[in-house]
Amino acid sequence: MLRIDDFASFKRVATPFYYYDIDLFTRTADKVAELSARTGIQVHYSIKANSDHRLNDILSSRGFGADCVSGDEIDFAVGCGYDPKKIFFAGVGKTDKEICQAFQVGIGAFVVESLEEIEIVGDIARRLGRKATVSLRINPNIDPHTHHYITTGLYEDKFGISDRSFDEAVAMVRDNPCIDFYGLQFHIGSQILEVEDVVRLECEKVNDIVSRFESNGIVVRNIDLGGGLGVDYDQPDECPVPDFETWFRTIHDNLVRRPDQAVHIEPGRSLVAQAGSLITEVLYVKKGENRRFLMVDAGMNDLIRPALYGAYHKIENLSAFYEDGDLRERKVYDVVGPVCESADCFGKERLLARSRRGDRIAIRSAGAYGQVMASHYNMRPLAPAVYSDRLAEAPRKKDYFASV
Repeated sequence: MLRIDDFASFKRVATPFYYYDIDLFTRTADKVAELSARTGIQVHYSIKANSDHRLNDILSSRGFGADCVSGDEIDFAVGCGYDPKKIFFAGVGKTDKEICQAFQVGIGAFVVESLEEIEIVGDIARRLGRKATVSLRINPNIDPHTHHYITTGLYEDKFGISDRSFDEAVAMVRDNPCIDFYGLQFHIGSQILEVEDVVRLECEKVNDIVSRFESNGIVVRNIDLGGGLGVDYDQPDECPVPDFETWFRTIHDNLVRRPDQAVHIEPGRSLVAQAGSLITEVLYVKKGENRRFLMVDAGMNDLIRPALYGAYHKIENLSAFYEDGDLRERKVYDVVGPVCESADCFGKERLLARSRRGDRIAIRSAGAYGQVMASHYNMRPLAPAVYSDRLAEAPRKKDYFASV
């Protein structure tokens, strides 16, 4: 059950909102920082997972870099205190404006994902009188055994350069005086749970590809293995901090690297997912012919993952736990939102404590790709961030009948 130290204050906060457990988040960040220092594997946080300013202030204070996929993410990262030299700019569709933004900020490296992009980045560097530090994103053709929407390292994915283009890519970066080749970047997908097997295979492929590039006279100064470490969406309280130990150890034991080669990883989901929950309130309990619907005030505009991916999030009735000692009988519900779409459903046939109008419901493991993917669809307002150590600052639920 989601840990709430002051449920009376928590219940007065206006819903829906994203609740961030700052203690858990800082413990997670500190664990990753400790493993980074111990192994020498550098960490760049993937901004797209969650762009909450306070969370990113905490991560940048640990010395992490940032992985960005848009010009605005680059500006945001600088505003959060990330060292510009520790910012990598990835993404398959960089605009001229964004490339120029990156040069202006002075980022550490461009991660280019196609032969065409090598040419464009080099040309813009020439026109600006600059030199572009470039890493090539390579497709290692590894199936990470995850959802097809978040698999990114196969030959036919839109991301990266396949081995059929290696020789041409080598020639382009070697012969362009406006490009300073930095290294190779790999990313095979997200929500990887078979960590040892998948990451070991990735390291073996990376070893071969690095060797192939260096045999062509290209010195690989940096090896970036991307992110992808999965989290436990089924039992978030049993595994609140993901298995970073196995991830770092598997890389350390299987990646061949020289003392002068830097190694990076780019965690996103694994750093933030378990620290965040979407909190919503029960509006109605509707009894259909064969089903019960728990209608809440959060919708797919607040958390789109279940509608977009069919993603699972654990759902809990907090009021039943904190107010009634978790003694209520259990009922099966479809938990749905108010958006005018049939896809606006957070979970079907969920066994929950018997729920009533006004109960507080937590949709767990929502810290990654939750608030950051929210929209104003149906002209609904965005759910704000509320922090566990700053409940007193959270927006209060309005009493519409106080003056009646």
